[in-house]
Parts: sequence; C-alpha cells; structure tokens
Amino acid sequence: MENHNQFELATFAGGCFWCMVKPFDEQPGIIKVVSGYTGGNKENPTYEEVCSDTTGHFEAVQITFDPSIYSYEKLLEVYWQQIDPTDSGGQFYDRGDSYKTAIFYHSDEQRRQAEDSKSKLSESGLFSKSIATEILPAKVFYEAEEYHQDYYKKKPEHYKRYRKGSGRDAFIRKNWLSKQFEQAKQTLTPMQYHVTQEKGTEPPFQNEFWNNQKEGIYVDIVSRKPLFSSRDQYDAGCGWPSFTKPIYSEEVIEELDTSHGMIRTEVRSHTADSHLGHVFHDGPGPTRLRYCINSAALRFIHKDDLEKEGYGEYKKLFN
Repeated sequence: MENHNQFELATFAGGCFWCMVKPFDEQPGIIKVVSGYTGGNKENPTYEEVCSDTTGHFEAVQITFDPSIYSYEKLLEVYWQQIDPTDSGGQFYDRGDSYKTAIFYHSDEQRRQAEDSKSKLSESGLFSKSIATEILPAKVFYEAEEYHQDYYKKKPEHYKRYRKGSGRDAFIRKNWLSKQFEQAKQTLTPMQYHVTQEKGTEPPFQNEFWNNQKEGIYVDIVSRKPLFSSRDQYDAGCGWPSFTKPIYSEEVIEELDTSHGMIRTEVRSHTADSHLGHVFHDGPGPTRLRYCINSAALRFIHKDDLEKEGYGEYKKLFN
C-alpha cells in the first residue's frame, strides 16, 4: 500500500503546459502531473484570462511524486532540459508573461536545490545568455480546464505538430542534446560511434547483448538515460537484442528510414539523439512490436548494481 504522506509536490512553469506533462509523466515515482495556473492573484482563472496576461498567472504543471523513488534533484534536471532558460519573454512561439519560466518551491530545501541547479547551469557554459528562469515561492495552484489535462494523450498528433511547430523540439535538440554529449561521444569505440552517430548496424550474433540472460536495464551509451529492461527482452532469432517495449516511450523516438531501398521505422534516443536500431510489427504480445536494437548503442546495468550506478528508482522493475 502506498504511503501518501511521503509524496511531495513540485511545480514548474515552462511555457505551454501541454508540452510539460509527458516528460515527467513517464518517469518512475511520478504519481500524477496536472496542468494549471499559478503565481497570480485571480481566483479560479480561465485559460483565456491567463493568456490575456491580466491575472499574473503562469501556465504550469504540478507534479505529485515519491521522493524515495525519484528525487526533486532529478525532476529539476528533467525540467531544465524542456525549456529555453534564457528567454525572459515567454517560450518559443508563445510570448507573454503567462508563458515565462519559473520554479515554484514548496519548501526551503526545494528552494536551495533549485538555486543550486540554476547556479550550476549558469556556470556550465551551455548558454551564452544569462538564465532568466525565476525561482519563486509556491502559491495557490488552480487546475486547468479538463481539455488541457494529459493533452499529449488526448491529441497525440496535434501535440507532436505543436512541439515541432513551436520550435521547442528543435531548440532542445540543438541547445541541450548536441552540446551536452559531445564529450561523451569522444569516448565511444569505433563500433559504438558507427552505430550511434552514423546509423550503422553491428553484425548479428556477434554483439554483446543479443543473448543476454541477466536481469537489469539497458541505458543509452551516450546519455546514460534508461531505454529498455531485460524483463521486456526476448529472443527474436535475429541476432540482436530485441524488446517488446521501452521502459518509457518519451526517451525512444521513431523516424522514417528509407535507406538501403527499404521503408523502415528507425528508433533513436530522445536525449542524446543516438541511433539505436529499428522497430518492427512482428513481435509477440498485443502490440506486436519488436524493438531490434544494436548492442553497441547500449550499456547494461545489472539489477544488483542499479543503486550504486544511480538508477535505484528502477529496482522496482525486478521486485
């Protein structure tokens, strides 16, 4: 039975709240993510009132999470990588005070961690401009209208078009992903580099994990973000590690691949933009999906090493 007393709240404003739900929603230890309005003075504002910039409210998401599984520090890491923290006038296509970024802290400890993370970002050299994101005390949070909740689930195609059209996806890829992992790429073996950076394919049956029998998770060799679990791995007879699903879909993206005279669906990691492999519709189970992944794109973390490697929140997958 869950102990609700151990749950905490985190509140973040990152521009359009449609785009701020999914990145948190599929992380372990997240109980719920609600879109809403906060920071202003008008009670129970409507979407139209908030967008008019007359209420003082920000569009925001409020996250209920279990800190014993997923820490506030990790939530901050996810938050920063969804936004342009140097923009003081809104976010991407959306302009105005209601679309500005802010971290609303619910305790002195959250304030301290938020300020530390902002300082580290300022000193990282990732951005030449100063960090504009405010750190503010939490105020009353008003839940947005129902049609705004879980928008990425209700209107998935429009959600994807909006993220792309607004410029958010392009900004994240250019300013967070490309810069962040250049150093990590320098440590890759020739095969790892060929696979992840040049869309290469390693030989079947001659790679590290095609017949792995151990329990654990597979992470991106570049970003170290969790991708797949051994619980979802099976022997497809193809000579590469195969999975029925990713740990969570936000980190595994699909793109059309017409190379080699074929029409296939390429699988890439969201955070590091690494080529992973391809997904096919000939797998087992109700989805019939088979994620055919190159071992060279993966690092395996045994279930007994999850805690010491910084992936303790994934131990529950093997309970």
